[in-house]
Amino acid sequence: MEKQPLQLLREPEIPPSKAVLKNALGRAYDAFEELETRLTQPESGLTFTWHYYKDSKAWLCKVARRKKTIFWLSAWEGYFRTNFYFLKRHMDGIAALGIAKNSFILKEEWGKMIPVTFNIRGKKQFPDLLKMINFKKEAK
Repeated sequence: MEKQPLQLLREPEIPPSKAVLKNALGRAYDAFEELETRLTQPESGLTFTWHYYKDSKAWLCKVARRKKTIFWLSAWEGYFRTNFYFLKRHMDGIAALGIAKNSFILKEEWGKMIPVTFNIRGKKQFPDLLKMINFKKEAK
C-alpha cells in the first residue's frame, strides 16, 4: 500500500518561520524560497500571508494580489502544494496555456469552484506554475 503524503505545519503555536519551513520542506525549501522571492518583487505585486486555520488544522499561506487570492500554499512532507480555484468558464483558458496535464491535478468541482493543484518539489516546475499564476492574476 502506498504511503499517503503527510500535511505539515499543524501546530497552531509554531508559526512557519524560515527554520520551520526549511525543516518541513527539506529539499523543496530552496524552490519555495525562490518562488516567494520572485513573486513578492514589486513588478509581481503578490503578498504571502501565513495564518493558522482551525478548519483545516494547519498553517496555510494565502498568496494574493491586493484583495484577490491567487492561490493557497501548504507544506507537505518533501514538497509544497499550491491550490488555485477557478470557475468552469476558466477551463478553456487553462487548456490554452499549454501546460502538460501531468503537471497539475484537476480536482472535482467544489461548489462552483474547480480546484487546480500543483505539488512542487523543485524549480523545474516553475514555468508551468508561473503560467497558472499569471493566468489567475488576469482571470475575471
